[in-house]
Amino acid sequence: MANDRFGRFIHYLRISLTDHCNLRCVYCMPEDMTFRPRAELMQDDEILLFTRLFSDLGFDKFRLTGGEPTVRAGIVNLISGITATAGVKSLSMTTNGVLLERLAQPLKQAGLQRVNISLDTLDPQRFERLTRWGKLEQVMAGIHAAEAAGLAPIKINVVVVRGYNDQDVGEMARLTYQHNWQVRFIEMMPFAGQTNFQKQQVVSDAEILERIAKDLGEPAILNHGVLDGEARIYRLPGAVGNLGFISSVTHPFCAACTRARLTSDGKLRLCLLKEKEVDLLTPLRAGSSLEELRQLILDGIWNKPWGHDLAKGDVALNRTMSEIGG
Repeated sequence: MANDRFGRFIHYLRISLTDHCNLRCVYCMPEDMTFRPRAELMQDDEILLFTRLFSDLGFDKFRLTGGEPTVRAGIVNLISGITATAGVKSLSMTTNGVLLERLAQPLKQAGLQRVNISLDTLDPQRFERLTRWGKLEQVMAGIHAAEAAGLAPIKINVVVVRGYNDQDVGEMARLTYQHNWQVRFIEMMPFAGQTNFQKQQVVSDAEILERIAKDLGEPAILNHGVLDGEARIYRLPGAVGNLGFISSVTHPFCAACTRARLTSDGKLRLCLLKEKEVDLLTPLRAGSSLEELRQLILDGIWNKPWGHDLAKGDVALNRTMSEIGG
């Protein structure tokens, strides 16, 4: 089993399939982003080997991220291989939804269980401004295709950016009146590439809640405030869906963290907001044994940081968000 020195059992792995993306969201990367050559990224057989290694260590929950995971060639076959791995109990994906209209059903048939879909506004012009290249109608079609395919529960990720979509939080919350979705409001976090923008445009969860309450009434907190993963859950009066608040900046949830990340170039990242990583792909390609790789993972997990230090001004600058995998 993979335990850290603070007694946390780490059993949730987020695997980045690629750093490439078909959008250029303002809070994620510069528009002229340069991506890694494909040869530097994990190949399918390497991802499947790492999946087996981690599942043997007690990891049972897996999420596929990017960049944008659906742009990876052979994504359906790769998911079939992951779901066939012993010990994999949960497999989900975070996606921008652009390609889901045609991929949702094949992904579900391959074994994908759930999706989180990024959608920051329902205003087409603001959506294009935020994503630079995106078309709102493509994402909406992808959401409905995912729901029809049974990739549920649908979770909608809303990164709130001051001056871009902070005026839209009430409209986004209103979706839960008609849809059994979880609309999740995410505080923007500072990373390399867009650091100053991310710091200056952040909107706190308290302000988001205040805006929603003003527009729609006070939402009730659910589960006595116990986190659902990383989100605090609320429900508006009369809503069929619910609201989630992921407040990494103002209300860190580090004590409950059970996750690690495997970047698309094969680095084990131990905290989203800390630079410390363990290179696994280079030793694998150099001929390290499975036992040697296993020990690298265990040693890395043992030294997982307690949490981030954003309050002290400590910002991870070695990767952009798209290079980590969220």
